[in-house]
Amino acid sequence: MSARLLSQSFGSLAARTPPAQPGQRIGLLGGSFNPPHRAHVAISEEALKRLGLDEIWWLVSPGNPLKNHDDLAPLAERLAACRKLVTHPRIKVTAVEASLSSPATVVTLTFLKRRFRGVHFVWIMGGDNLAGFHRWAEWRRIASEMPFVVADRPLWRLKSLSAPAARALARYRVDDRDAGTLALRRPPAWTYLTLRLSNESSTEIRASSRKTPSASK
Repeated sequence: MSARLLSQSFGSLAARTPPAQPGQRIGLLGGSFNPPHRAHVAISEEALKRLGLDEIWWLVSPGNPLKNHDDLAPLAERLAACRKLVTHPRIKVTAVEASLSSPATVVTLTFLKRRFRGVHFVWIMGGDNLAGFHRWAEWRRIASEMPFVVADRPLWRLKSLSAPAARALARYRVDDRDAGTLALRRPPAWTYLTLRLSNESSTEIRASSRKTPSASK
């Protein structure tokens, strides 16, 4: 399927999402969550506060098209782990992408904007995602669909801010001191959010879980 067709075909209109009302500000944190960890929670809680959001939805993907799926846990298992980890009442866990025609982000964001007209969505990504954003399907379309915030990640700041997508969108960058206005801005608009950094990552957790007792000595 071509990149252009991705944004025009969705899937079941019965796709299940949390409820939302016009005027709400909702952050969208997508990913494999394989597994979810405390850094996901910390980023979400900080975004709720700094961006003045009403809720954050974790969009647990059936599979990232840019990643190897050899060690990807079943979707139901990852959803259960997310729901066990999340205790904040304004962080919602959903697997809406599994009901759409493609796991591509452009499909998900376009679908949500059309279903919830009047809701102010903000896409949330990590600094490592911004570094490779120019390789995503219809990345310029994603940037024009809704504002987005980039959460700082250890060792990624310089690399991500010098990446092709960041350079192409530099004139639309909003100072993080004005992050509270981002949800109401007309896209393209984005900010790089400085956070208290955590070294915890899903990749390292999976690697640690695979170690044998002898290898960990």
